Amino acid sequence: MIFLIGFMGAGKTTLGRALEARLPGWRYIDLDQEIEKTAGISVSRFFALHGEEAFRQLERVTLTRVTHVDGDLIIGCGGGTPCYYDNMTLMNNRGLTILLEASHPTLLRRLLEAQGRRPKLAGLSPDEVSSYIRQAIDERTPYYSRAAHTFATDRLENIDEINETCARFIDRFISPADKSPDLISPAQS
Repeated sequence: MIFLIGFMGAGKTTLGRALEARLPGWRYIDLDQEIEKTAGISVSRFFALHGEEAFRQLERVTLTRVTHVDGDLIIGCGGGTPCYYDNMTLMNNRGLTILLEASHPTLLRRLLEAQGRRPKLAGLSPDEVSSYIRQAIDERTPYYSRAAHTFATDRLENIDEINETCARFIDRFISPADKSPDLISPAQS
């Protein structure tokens, strides 16, 4: 079981879905999508109706549930998931935690492009988004730093970069027994 953690825009969903497509037998689970299935409404709507504390409680219950699913899983967590309750301890005990890190310029560009889909960023100027990123990462660093590994994700902008980043991830974190023959490089044969 692999947990992808990191700030919004770091590429958890992009990388998770791409890895699922390249690793036979592995399944990607987006924690926010699991929460939405349970709640029957979007995460942003749940936040608006019930507040952050209720959301974090539901997030914890959902995280606990998915850690008991059988099989090879890649779980993409929300940016704040590691920062509440003892979620990092749970994830570190149940699998491999990998902090996805993108540079500030990359995060800023990605988040400005997706600003309409990010309720916390609605109505903020580019300078305010930049400040928000710096402040939030600073606050989350004590939690993020508990990840077993870090992995750079600046290169997820097109299919070639996604393929290259997936290959680096697979080479670093997936055991040879879990790789399909077409994913093993000649050096590994």
